[in-house]
Amino acid sequence: MESLTLQDTIAANLAAVRSRLGLAAARAGREPSSIRLIAVSKTFPIAYVRAARAAGQTEFGENRLQEALEKIGLSSDMSIKWHLVGHLQSNKARRAAESFACIHSVTSSDLLRRVDSAAVQGDHHPEVLIQVDLAGEPTKFGATAEALPSIFEEAAACRAVRVVGLMVLPPFTPDPEGARPFFRGLRNIRDELAGRGIPSSMLRELSMGMSHDFEVAVEEGATLVRVGTALFGTR
Repeated sequence: MESLTLQDTIAANLAAVRSRLGLAAARAGREPSSIRLIAVSKTFPIAYVRAARAAGQTEFGENRLQEALEKIGLSSDMSIKWHLVGHLQSNKARRAAESFACIHSVTSSDLLRRVDSAAVQGDHHPEVLIQVDLAGEPTKFGATAEALPSIFEEAAACRAVRVVGLMVLPPFTPDPEGARPFFRGLRNIRDELAGRGIPSSMLRELSMGMSHDFEVAVEEGATLVRVGTALFGTR
């Protein structure tokens, strides 16, 4: 594929996704500007990131730390905010803390402490989202709803990390409506935590929704949507 064709294709895809996002926001009575699009570039080469950046996309997400670090290095000439949206192992907390502007996948008080300690040592200040497990799938990660109050107690003691919200990864269903209860559930958990006195600054983001269901997520209150296939094509 020629670079010009790649550029045109990704620019058109980006415009289409933003249009869909805007329509979903309108249905929910929300401002499109209240929702940020994270372009998930996992498995795609740096040329795809460059094409999306040239089309105006500024925030990108990666699932795997090593692949992300390579792309971060190759994109140092561009102004990009990088998000880690995949599972974070505790032994990689240091690299994650020093490399990403936002980490969506902190799942426990222990992992939060590790990321914060690494951030202090490296003088970094990443934003963090707590990943919540609402489905109980053995192949998925996340904190239980019952564990969240203690995690937010830990968050209040963080010295460098800023906890800013919650993330959920619902079970895949062909019908996007199948994800709605999980998106609504995360929003309700956010509201319950706010009712317990958790500061609004720690609850302002809801990371939920991907290529096949981000419109439903927007209708249910998503502030961050993680879209890959709809932008870059099938993997």
